[in-house]
Amino acid sequence: MQLRKYPSTLQFNKERWSIIMAFDSAKRVISGTWGEVWLDGEYVGECYALQAKHAFTKEDVQQCGQMEVDSKILAIKGTGSMEMYKVSSRMANLIGTKINKGEDVRFTVTSKLSDPDAYGAERVVLRNVSFDDLTVADWKVGTKGNITAPFTFTKYEFLDTIEAV
Repeated sequence: MQLRKYPSTLQFNKERWSIIMAFDSAKRVISGTWGEVWLDGEYVGECYALQAKHAFTKEDVQQCGQMEVDSKILAIKGTGSMEMYKVSSRMANLIGTKINKGEDVRFTVTSKLSDPDAYGAERVVLRNVSFDDLTVADWKVGTKGNITAPFTFTKYEFLDTIEAV
């Protein structure tokens, strides 16, 4: 595969008819240090990690005349987790009382990642967030308190995306 060089950081891949954007410096790699999270519009300063992704439910599809088995996406499931330092009873207050009354509690989670050296900021809103469990107590002598809050979600929307220059 031969790449033909163009001025600047663009390269044209003739075989695939696509343009490949190369970043100009390692400083452009976005750092999680600049991440922020809001839960129903309230800043969650104790959150130090957030992950949200879609898992695809696929079914195999065999086709005549070829040995390879392809697949078809039939459903998508949004899953994720928030990792937080234990500094308050935030999650117990938001979820515990309502769950005990039989209410299915749902939230909106907003993630922002805005490294000053990056090409921009990324903000995404996760909707219909349902936490999978509630940590009632979890501690150990000599260690700082941490909570992992796994969740599912059904919708997301990018408010801002990062475009390489």
